[in-house]
Amino acid sequence: MKVIDLFKPGYQTISFEFFPPKTLEQEANLFKVLGELKKFDPDFVSVTYGAMGTTREKTFKWVKMIKEEFGIEPVVHLTCIAATKDSIKSQLDELSAMEVFNILALRGDPPEGDDSFEPPKNGFKYAKDLVLFIKNHHPEFCVGVAGFPEGHISTKDLTLDIKYLKEKIEAGAQYIVTQMFFDNRYFFDFVEQCKKAGINIPIVPGIMPITNLKQVKKITSICGATIPQEELNQLEEYADDQCAVEKFGIDRAVKQCKELLESKACGIHFFVMNQSGPISKIISNLTR
Repeated sequence: MKVIDLFKPGYQTISFEFFPPKTLEQEANLFKVLGELKKFDPDFVSVTYGAMGTTREKTFKWVKMIKEEFGIEPVVHLTCIAATKDSIKSQLDELSAMEVFNILALRGDPPEGDDSFEPPKNGFKYAKDLVLFIKNHHPEFCVGVAGFPEGHISTKDLTLDIKYLKEKIEAGAQYIVTQMFFDNRYFFDFVEQCKKAGINIPIVPGIMPITNLKQVKKITSICGATIPQEELNQLEEYADDQCAVEKFGIDRAVKQCKELLESKACGIHFFVMNQSGPISKIISNLTR
């Protein structure tokens, strides 16, 4: 199954994103989380790829397990930062042998504090080059890319960012999964600007429930997403009450998702953070 084939008129997908665990305890937890979330019959799940490609082996291991043991269609994240064309070609061949044909192609993040990223010799600088390379060497792969409703943090210029996004699509990208956002107006404006730019492929909104104030502050500082000030003030009031923070985050995520689905978004992609509890509560409150 290729992800692009899931997007049909009148059908809205549900998908999850996980990151590869680092310890045996975390592996056991992720196995449990996958088992608990499988009951929601996700259309696909994606597995992230660590900074500088550091989790490649674990990413591929979990992609294979998700496909074979859980029977869920996996999407593997693939980045080009710090990778050569030869190493990427080898990874594509490996994925093809595993019969995993869905990739989310990303540039990837440079090392923390390194603002002068230079691609390796015989490597790529931009995600569009990775997309083109994939489609040239394995045209059978379904390739998705990332979109940034508030603009990429390195530019914060949405017009320029959409120009780059269109270049990725012209290289062969078939659908878009957005970075997290907490105000649906950003998503609706993003979709509208994409249409004006001639981008007509599926755009899946990415949603991350707020379950930990410190965690979400760190993540938003890295990716550039913003939380409405009124909501942030409320979260600050709950800072010493983790249960209250989680309840607030779940309630707001339900409201956000309902608005997106009612507005005919093609689906919802949840950044699960390897937790099943909050996501289970959210989906249970949504009508698919």
